[in-house]
Amino acid sequence: MEVKVNKKARTWKTEELLALSKEELIDKINQLEAHNTQLKSIVQKNLQTLENSHSKGTKKHRPFDFSKCFKRHVLLRFYYLGWDYQGFAAQENSIETIEHHIFATLKKVCLIESRESSNYNRCGRTDKGVSAFHQVISLDIRSKFSPEEQMDEQRLMGELDYCSMLNRVLPEEIRCLAWMPIVNPAYSARFDCRSRTYRYFFPRGNLNIPAMEESARYLLGTHDFRNLCKMDVGNGVVCFMRTVDEINIRSSQADGKGDDSYDMLYLQLRGKAFLWHQVRCIMAVLLLVGEGKESPSIVKELLDVEKNPCKPQYSMASDVPLNLYDCQFNEKSSESSLVESSRENDLTEWIYKEDDLRRTMSDLQGLWSKQSVKCTMMREMLGTLHGVYENLFGNARPITEQTVSLTLGVRSKEYCPLLQRQRCESLENRIEHYTKKRRIEISSTTTDTKTVLTSGIESNG
Repeated sequence: MEVKVNKKARTWKTEELLALSKEELIDKINQLEAHNTQLKSIVQKNLQTLENSHSKGTKKHRPFDFSKCFKRHVLLRFYYLGWDYQGFAAQENSIETIEHHIFATLKKVCLIESRESSNYNRCGRTDKGVSAFHQVISLDIRSKFSPEEQMDEQRLMGELDYCSMLNRVLPEEIRCLAWMPIVNPAYSARFDCRSRTYRYFFPRGNLNIPAMEESARYLLGTHDFRNLCKMDVGNGVVCFMRTVDEINIRSSQADGKGDDSYDMLYLQLRGKAFLWHQVRCIMAVLLLVGEGKESPSIVKELLDVEKNPCKPQYSMASDVPLNLYDCQFNEKSSESSLVESSRENDLTEWIYKEDDLRRTMSDLQGLWSKQSVKCTMMREMLGTLHGVYENLFGNARPITEQTVSLTLGVRSKEYCPLLQRQRCESLENRIEHYTKKRRIEISSTTTDTKTVLTSGIESNG
């Protein structure tokens, strides 16, 4: 089955509008009004930006002549703390995205002429509030050397200092760590990524970690994760089969005062690609298991889509603790690459410069100091309150609710088991809904008499 997403706006004929029901017309009017409001906001922001730039009286610089420059295909590795950003991918109605700042900086330091001409791909598009330690993009970037000279190892250290140029302009929460030269111009940070590793950090609290580990083991291997993600049928994703190659819970940092309920742990998942909100939905269910509200076998039940074809309604885990922590890439071009490499391997080694790395570590230590001071202050206040509590109430049950805030939504007084809750729409109903609205078009194709469902492989977490 092939899925085509209709992104372009279409002109509706009068007879088509007359054929729509009242509910469909109301829905269409609401969509148009929302789009109109969005466009007004964009225009207003652009006007304000123009007014600010004129009021500052900045000097006009002569346009950079890219026709006189060489280009090279590279990978750039970034880390970012995404807590205060609207996600990685650029958006029409917001400039507070990681991608916006990266491209604004690339153009400001004259490393690219435009996004459209840069042969750009990203490893993954993390959502609002999510961070990354190993986000990678591929693109064509300005170079000091001709194509014949670029792979000369002696010239690599004499290349433009890409990291330093970018980090001087980027916001302090975003840093370029390293770069890597690539021979093959078709090599893609998205399609040539062979695995992505996410880490979700959380305090131990009163969680039953062995039960969570038992439950997590059901996720290993290839499964249909429609009950453990947010289904994105409107964007053409109709196949929810994904493979988890590794999943485990590890210790990150022990509490300095010896109270293990304040120990920090993380869930680590590794796979080639993840669905929209997949990691956060998985973590939400594992937290319920850790709290003793669900048995470890609940994950096995949710993965059985024949028995449970519709997702129970539940809130996913918070975005703040999620981190795209590592990405591994194919050393050789994938079979789908358009251009074959002239070398045995496309990948070399990440290029770091000592001064750049020292400055980046110093910047990150500065951010850590600010956050750590806040954490220490709160930890001391909690210690004092624990003492007051023990003096007043003696051997009362200790309060260990550090993980409560990690689950979004309202917590009811009486817990309703997942499999007894109201269910979301089935995948088939969603496909029918978006097909009827002409958002997607479905056509059947077969390979070896087996139906093939197409979907993107970009990681969302």
